[in-house]
This record gives sequence, C-alpha cells and structure tokens, in this order.
Amino acid sequence: MPLLPDAYSAVLADLLYTHSGEMLGIYDLALGWFTHVNPAGVRLLAYPSKEAFLADPNHALRVPPWTSAQWQNLCDLTRREGHHELEADVRRHVGKPFRAYVKLTYCELAGKPLLLVNITEHNRLQQAERALAHSVRRFEAVFANATLGIIVCDKPGRMVSVNAQAGQLFGYSPAELLGQQLQVLVPAAAQPHAADSADPLGRRMGHHDCPLAGQRRDGTEFPVEASLSYFYLDEELYVVAYILDLSAKQAAEQELRAQHERVARLNAELEQRVIDRTNALLLTLEQLEKRGDELTLALQAEQQLGELKSRFVSMASHEFRTPLTAMLSSADLIEEFPGTHQQAQRLKHVDHIRSSVQHLNTILEEFLSVGRIEEGRIEAHPANLNLDDLVRDTVADMQSLLKTGQTIDWQVECPIPVRLDASLLRKILMNLLSNALKYSGEHSVITVRASCVPKELTITVQDQGIGISAEDQAHLFEQFFRAPSVITEPGTGLGLYIIAKYLELMGGIIDLQSAPGQGTTVAIALPLTTPD
Repeated sequence: MPLLPDAYSAVLADLLYTHSGEMLGIYDLALGWFTHVNPAGVRLLAYPSKEAFLADPNHALRVPPWTSAQWQNLCDLTRREGHHELEADVRRHVGKPFRAYVKLTYCELAGKPLLLVNITEHNRLQQAERALAHSVRRFEAVFANATLGIIVCDKPGRMVSVNAQAGQLFGYSPAELLGQQLQVLVPAAAQPHAADSADPLGRRMGHHDCPLAGQRRDGTEFPVEASLSYFYLDEELYVVAYILDLSAKQAAEQELRAQHERVARLNAELEQRVIDRTNALLLTLEQLEKRGDELTLALQAEQQLGELKSRFVSMASHEFRTPLTAMLSSADLIEEFPGTHQQAQRLKHVDHIRSSVQHLNTILEEFLSVGRIEEGRIEAHPANLNLDDLVRDTVADMQSLLKTGQTIDWQVECPIPVRLDASLLRKILMNLLSNALKYSGEHSVITVRASCVPKELTITVQDQGIGISAEDQAHLFEQFFRAPSVITEPGTGLGLYIIAKYLELMGGIIDLQSAPGQGTTVAIALPLTTPD
C-alpha cells in the first residue's frame, strides 16, 4: 500500500494523530482506498487497530451507505467542486450504525489525487445547536417584522436592541437608539431595575384609561401603551418593552364618547317628555275624581294623550335615525383609510362604533314596536320551527354584547315538533338575554334552558346580576319604567312591556323571580299546537 512522501509525514502525524478528536483520513482516488487514518477514526468506526482499518477491502463507508457506483459518483463530484458535505448513516466495523456528518475535500500531493475525509458523529448537542440556530433566525424574523414597536433594554435602562417599527414610531433609525435610555422615547417609563422582575408576566404601563406620553424625535408627543416583560440572559437582567401607538384608538374612543353623550341627552329629553305626559295624566285623573260629571270628557282626553304619545314615539324614532345614519357613514369612512400599520386597531374600533349604532337602532325599534302594538298592527303567525336552531342562532347573535369573561350556557330539550311565531319568540329571547347580559357583571354565566311537553313550551333565562327589589318588580311591565338601581344603564324601560305584549299575542305567560344581589330568573310559558 503506497505511502505519502516522508516530507509530509511529520505534518500528517501532528494533524491526524495528535490534535483531532474527529475521524480524519487520506483517501487515494487512484488506489481506491485509504492510505492514512487517525486514532479517532479507528475508535469511531470500531476497528481493533489502524492496520485492520487500512487493510479492510470492504469498508463501511461504501457498503452501506453507498454502493461502489454511488461512492464513485460522490468522489467525482468532490473532485469537480473541491469540497462536499453531507449527512449519512455510517456502519461501524462492529456495532450499530450511527448518523454522521461527512466532509470531503479534494487535494493533490506529489501529483496524486487525494480526498481528505472528515467524519463527525451527529450527536444530540449538534442537533440542539442547529435547532437553536433555527430558533434564533425565527426570533429575528418576528422581531424585525413585528407590527408594534419592540425595544430590549438592559438593567440600567439602556436600549440594546430596537426593531424597525419602534424606530418608525419615534422617528429614529434603530441604530441611533442603541445605548440610549428608554426615557428618551417614553419619559414616564419606569426604570427596569425598579420594576418587579420576579413577575414572569410582566406588567402594562399606559393603558387606554391613562396612557403614557411617547416623545418623537421632533419633540411631538403621542399616547402610547407599554407592556414590559423581563428575562435573564447569562445572569443579566433584560427588559422587553412592547410599544403600542394609541393615537387612532383614542380618536375613535373620543368620537364614540361624543355619540354616547348625544344619545344620553336625547334619552334624557325623551324621559322628561314622558314624565311631562305622565304628570298631565295624573292631573287629569285628579280632576276626574273631583268632577264626576266630566268623566266622559276626561276619558276622551286620556285617549288623545295615548294617541299623542304613540305619535311622539314614531316622530322621535325618525328624528333619531338621521344622526344614527351619519354615525354609520362615519364608521364606514374610517374603515376605508388604507396603508397604515394601525389599520387592524382602527378596524377594531370601527366595529365598536358600528355595534353602538346597531344597539341604538334596536332601542328605536322598541319605540316603534310600542306604536305598532298599541295600533294593533302586530299579529302572531305560527309556523313550524326548529327550536334548537332558533336558540343557537339567537345566542350567537348576542356574542357581541358579552362583557369580559361572560358566557351563555344554553340547552334545549324538546323532542317534539314546535309550531310558534319564530320572529316574536326570537325577539322575546333576545330581549331577555340583552337584559341579563347588561345587568350582570364580568365573568358571569347566563343560563338558558328550553324544554317542551306535548302542550307547552317553557323557556327560562337566569342571570347572576344585581337583582330587582320587590317594590320595583311591581312596575317592571309598565312602559318607560326604570328601576332606580339601574337608572345609570342605557335603556328605555320598554323591553319587558314589549315582551309581555308579544306573549299576550301568542297566548303565553311570564314569571319573574329576583332579589337584590341574587340575580334574576325569568320564565315564559307558551301553549303548543300540533305542527302541520
């Protein structure tokens, strides 16, 4: 077996036998076999000696993982490119195969074409290093492309990493901010070392009720919210600040507050007019007690007053529709502003405005329903319906009214067909759920149960709300009545009155059980007829 010239012996001995912990060998392409291998290679491939390795005519590097033709192709590829690397399952002389990382390098010594073969066992540490490298690249991609500002500070508050979005928010390039204090951008931000770094969830600063003031490079200020989280790296404390621009959110909230105030004023005017009409009716009744001979005239006046009230409700509803239409148009215009990084937030608040408009339209529909009921223009039209689908769809429509943590637990047990007016039944259930959600707190459960027997359908809606006193329960089904405990909540006082009228049209009854602080349970019962 030919050897390399003596001039290279000392170098190879030092390189292959002393310094390397990985397999290194010299493969003679003309001979088609190894001429040198280091001790690490002998151990890695489990040969008893270097001589046994060099004398093996059927080395594991070729069969398997490669056939002779495949190995020849690999050698030719390395000779053309100069270097080639790959992963492969390599067989030991004795023992199980192992996953290896193989590096082949072409060279010529004394005119002979050679391959320098380096084999490293692909262990768990290397796999972890590769996974870590992938994880770092993913983190860098998220950090660079995030749609909110992200700033990493050390314990003294110096910025050590800033993403492009943060620089854009404050008018700097990210490189300009490195080494500066976070207070340059958010003067009111707390020093990281002053925060509770033991809190793994971090904390928020400058929420929408009391935002922080961010300062741009040109000196202008804008509202921001900063969420801080903490982590240790090499026993050093670092802080990650997530910066959110609240400018668009505050503008939308201000517009929403203005519309709420306008609606509150209109409601106050309407309630005052109702009070005035009620006072007029009381005065008329007092006069009737004193003057019996004017009874007929007083009754006519009362009928006229009722007609006047109905006309007033219709007129007021039409007057409300004009500003509501303007609000909805404004929401649509806000939605059409494209091209800004706050578009998602803007759309969120546009949805809030649109939901408020829809809620106000619902109130107006209540006023119109009172007029139609008093004029006898509403009739029940029974038809076959799927009770389970009706309850499911109604609960789905109420999801937008849920407060934080609120849930609706519903269940229908009705094995028989149902024939009722689906439109009136849906309106009754929506009104009951709306009241339950409105007067219940966050993280509460509204329970809906529907069951039927051959001749009767029963639906109950139970909440965990503020409850109703016995004194107020006596007036709940009167027009425009608002209990003192809920006077600050929006509403017209017509919901239960309308429900009672709808039930009257359908031949049903309603029962209400409640106590202050113990919630309210409303049960309705409707007679069932045989479906077609």
